[in-house]
Amino acid sequence: MSRFVLITPNADFDARVRQAVAGVPGGVQTFAFVNPANPGELFANLNQERPEVLILGPDVPIEDALRLATVFDVQLPELSVILVGEPEPDFVLLAMRAGIRDILSPASDPAQIRVLLERACQSYASRTRATAVQQPDNKPKGLVIGVFSPKGGVGKTTIATNIAIGLGQVAPMGVVIVDLDLQFGDVASGLYLNPEHTVTDAVSASASQDSLVLKAFLTVHPSSIYALCAPRTPVEADDITPQQVSRLIEQLAEQFQYVVVDTAPGLPEVGLAAMEQCTDVVWVSAMDVPSIRGLRSGLEILRRLDLLPETRHVVLNMADSKSGLSVQDVEATIGAPVDVSIPRSQAVAYSTNRGIPVLQDGRKDPAVKGLRQLVTRFDPAWRATAQKKLHRRVVV
Repeated sequence: MSRFVLITPNADFDARVRQAVAGVPGGVQTFAFVNPANPGELFANLNQERPEVLILGPDVPIEDALRLATVFDVQLPELSVILVGEPEPDFVLLAMRAGIRDILSPASDPAQIRVLLERACQSYASRTRATAVQQPDNKPKGLVIGVFSPKGGVGKTTIATNIAIGLGQVAPMGVVIVDLDLQFGDVASGLYLNPEHTVTDAVSASASQDSLVLKAFLTVHPSSIYALCAPRTPVEADDITPQQVSRLIEQLAEQFQYVVVDTAPGLPEVGLAAMEQCTDVVWVSAMDVPSIRGLRSGLEILRRLDLLPETRHVVLNMADSKSGLSVQDVEATIGAPVDVSIPRSQAVAYSTNRGIPVLQDGRKDPAVKGLRQLVTRFDPAWRATAQKKLHRRVVV
């Protein structure tokens, strides 16, 4: 049995690790290379069920090491992952986000390596005991919140990103936002992200077969949420099918407490596939006649197709009492009550242009109150006590 698994082509470091664990129960199993796109190969070649410590040694490319660490952090959360590298501040931050427990200098001697490995084994034992106590047998699926609008330009992506940020404050690292506006999605710019991976990677064969590989393709946002952004070019969107989107959302719902889905305007096939997976649907309309009529048509079509979830939420965005329309006008046109009103706000526009959602910014603004009310509607405690008040008239 090997308690320690080392990945490195560096023979000198391998010798130092073996010298460090001499006399310690359980030996070292070394791999010169592991394909980061298929980490399952490593688990298949291990000579025991579960190691205690994984060491990502010298000469392993940093991008590959971080991707492997992310996958291991999900599949074996009690495993102590050690990364060999210089502890520079930016490097340490990336390592922490990937789930790496400790960093070891490449120049460490066997005595220093032994001290760190003993500490890693103690951490493994502590996490194993905690996991045995708190892990439930049947983990419920998370809420899937789809944000839709028949018309573009109504602030749909702004609503979606703020929902994700707000829920991230309730469930840190338990929220993922998916950009399914595959051709012209703006979630990346709305969150000021430059993602290495996109939806294109997430629907690949390896990711669709293993949810742990899928999580390695997500981008971590500073507000403690994950993001899966739209493809880099519209051409890539042509190869993504509704079936792949359904599978993607199903996988994410098994991994996260909340899945927020931003969709393209209208009702494309990919959007309908996403809606079938949604537990909640947020309909966004601006306070103008074209948007309201578009929403009415969209709701009528979905009623005929029986695709309208009971837990739907109608949001009147950029609401303005001076627009010449009232809430009663909107409700009479769409044939449904308006649940949340978000007033027109310069602060929201400014935050969108900065790539920092207003709920992350923390400033006080009338629009913040409406966004908070919308986020609260996905709180299980609120839903349990306010089911009869799910749809109440709002005031602009």
